[in-house]
Order: sequence, then structure tokens, then C-alpha cells
Amino acid sequence: GAVSGHFDVYLSGVRSCHLHQRLDWARSEQKATPDPIVRIVPSWFTADPIAYGRPLSRALLVPAKLVAMMTAAIFVCASTDVHAQTADARQPVVQSQRAAFRVNTLTRGLEYPWSLAFLPDGSFLVTERPGRLRIVGRDGRLDPHPVDGIPKVAAVGQGGLLDVALHPRFAENRWVYLSLATADASGMSTEVIRGRLVAPAAPTQTGQAGSYRMEDVQTIFRMLPRSGRSMHFGSRLAFDAKGYLFITLGERGDMQRAQRMDDHAGSVIRLHDDGRVPDDNPFVATAGARPEKFTLGHRNMQGAAIHPVTGELWTHEHGPQGGDEVNVIRAGRNYGWPVITYGVNYGFGTRIGEGTSRSGMEQPIKYWVPSIAPSGMAFYTGDAFPGWAGNLLVGALRGEALHRLDLEGEKVVREEILLAGQLGRIRDVRVDRDGRVYLLTDERAGELVRLEPVARR
Repeated sequence: GAVSGHFDVYLSGVRSCHLHQRLDWARSEQKATPDPIVRIVPSWFTADPIAYGRPLSRALLVPAKLVAMMTAAIFVCASTDVHAQTADARQPVVQSQRAAFRVNTLTRGLEYPWSLAFLPDGSFLVTERPGRLRIVGRDGRLDPHPVDGIPKVAAVGQGGLLDVALHPRFAENRWVYLSLATADASGMSTEVIRGRLVAPAAPTQTGQAGSYRMEDVQTIFRMLPRSGRSMHFGSRLAFDAKGYLFITLGERGDMQRAQRMDDHAGSVIRLHDDGRVPDDNPFVATAGARPEKFTLGHRNMQGAAIHPVTGELWTHEHGPQGGDEVNVIRAGRNYGWPVITYGVNYGFGTRIGEGTSRSGMEQPIKYWVPSIAPSGMAFYTGDAFPGWAGNLLVGALRGEALHRLDLEGEKVVREEILLAGQLGRIRDVRVDRDGRVYLLTDERAGELVRLEPVARR
């Protein structure tokens, strides 16, 4: 009873933002040792802070039933593609509350795709977390040659090549911005680089064309201090109408860092497009504070979008067990983590911090209990789905769905869950100029799909 309860709660956490790590880890460990119950599970739960947020003592692992159940579940997951779907299993037309659409799979075979950007010619840039930037043609064909010139990434845990964004004047300057996890002797952190995207040369007489490449690559931001943990890197990039670049960062699995003024972790960062710090950043004159900081008190933000009317940045972030949030980002504000949260500690459900509110700390405009593990976010502004005008679209990893939030100002008045369990873990959400919605699935063989409107029945 109690053991089973802990197991069920644990799995609900593991199957959220950390699932792909556990499947990959379990596959490798399954090959490495014939005695997983003795060797793997105790080392995982006593040394790995990912599952519960902190190491556990061996006293909590005494029940052999608990160990056996967890080990069995790990290897069931490891031996089964839990997200595998065939085209025949997907409904040809989805009838939602305010729109009917068809899911069109454009591209298959992307390795843990993380982010998407639209190029002016109708093609796409797609990041793959292991460290590749890919070109996908407007017809969905994947260029077999990754973009050259991408620095080495730390593809460890949740780290790797993360977000991609184009400069607002990309057509003139060709600047592409990437967030990525990097490592050196002092540990790992999130960095942001930019480089100019150069198209390949014309095919030679042998028919061989060159690859796209990045030139003039510059590091314009580095999260400090680094740490050895392999989780909560963030990170999304967004330019506002004034040309400021916003960077969302996680607290690197060390919750207290989110409240430190001398630490970038757990913050929204605001910069000029070349990495310079704006003079009006809120903490520029605060002694000991990192001047790049725009806010503090965040756990792990993996969604960011500029509101099409107000021009403000909205973000969402992962809670622990429950407590995923959507926030409106305002200069100098403290968003509370880990002092206040609607989530609880993994496994045991114990309280984190002081509760759900405190004077001087912001409240989210939306939170989820249980967690959906949100990733990717976009405001809907196109014409293809007029019933979604002004809505906020949020991808879900654990929820394996697209959440449509109907807004009245900064209040969520309705929520519709679309495509639940049909596509797998949704990592990114984008809307193109024609109002079509694009999704990336977070899989070893991930997909780029497009939602295309059809006439209502």
C-alpha cells in the first residue's frame, strides 16, 4: 500500500520532464550489469538528485518490493517505445472546441528536437539536443548535412543544444541565436551564442553542394557560476519589439540559487542583441547583483513568448511535483521559487518553502497540479484558426498534449487539451505567418508536425 503509493507518485515525476534521460540511462545500464536491483537502483536513488530533487538515504530503500517494482518499471520503459504512434493511429481530422484540423507530419527522424525557427524562404531551422542544427526544407525534407560551425555542447542530462531564434533583422544581417549547455573544468552552464547563417555554395561539377554553416560565431552570454549538475538549464530566447533579447534560465537543480542576486541561475536575462547590458536593467545599480538579471525566483523556464498586444514577455516553468506555472514577466520582480510554490517534494508530497504566497512575490496567472511538464509556448495570432485568436498554446511533455489557454487579459478563462497521447512529448510550439501551428516531439526519432485547418463538420 504505502510502497505502491510512493512508487506511483515517483513514476508520475519520472515520466515527466526526465523521462527521456531515464530511458536512455536504463538502456545503457541494462547492457552494463546483470544485477540491476543490487547495483543500479541504490546508486540511482542515493546519488542522483534528479528524481526527488535531493539525494536519498539508503534507509528509504530498505523495502525490497520498492526496489524491485521500480527496477521492473525502468526496464519495461527502457524496452518499449512508450510514445510510438503510427500514422494509422492518428485521427485524420481532429474536432476541437473551436477548430477542426488535420495533423500533417512534415519531417521524421530528428534526434530529440528542441526548438524551431522559420527562415524567410519558408524552410526551418531545428535544433537537436545532442548538438546539431538542422535545415528542413519547406517541403519537410531534412538536409542530411547539419549546419557547420556549431560549438561543442554538453549533451548531458537535460543539457545540449536548446533554443534557436532569428535576429529581428535576420534578412539583413543573418544573425542566428542559439542557447546551449557547455562545460569546462569548473562545470556546466547555459550559454547563448550568435553566428551568421551562410547558405551553401552552388553544386560543383560533381554535383556536390556544400553545407549551411555559421560564421562569425560569438558567445554573448554565459550563466555563472557553473555547476556540475546536469539539469535545469532552461532555456528559451525571445526578442521583443524594441530589439531586446530575453533569455530564460533554470536554477540548475539547486533551488536556493534562484533567490541569489549574485547568480544568474533561476532568472530571466535581458540584453542588447550583441550581449551588452541595457542601462535600464532593474539591478544594474544593485551592489553585488548580476546586471544581466531582469527577474529572479524561477525554477526551470522552457517556454517564452512575447504578447502580441502588450509586448510583454510571458514564460512558463516546470514546478517540482505539481506547480507548473505561466507568468507575465516584469522588471525586477521575484517569482518566488523556492520560497513559494504550488508544487511539493517529489515522492513524499511534503511542502517546499513557506507555502503558496508571500508578500513581495508574484503569483502565476496559471498553474497546473498535477504537472503537465510544459515546454514550448506561442501566442496565436494568425488567420488559419480564427477561433484561437489571442489564445496561448502550450506544449506538454508529461501530458503529451497541446494545451490551448483562452485568455481575457491576464486571466485564463478556459483550457482545452488537444492531441492528448497522440503525438508523444511535445517539446516546442510555433505559429507561422499564415497561422499554421507547428509542433516538435521530444523523441529519439522526433517529428516536426503541422496542424492544418479543415472545414468544420
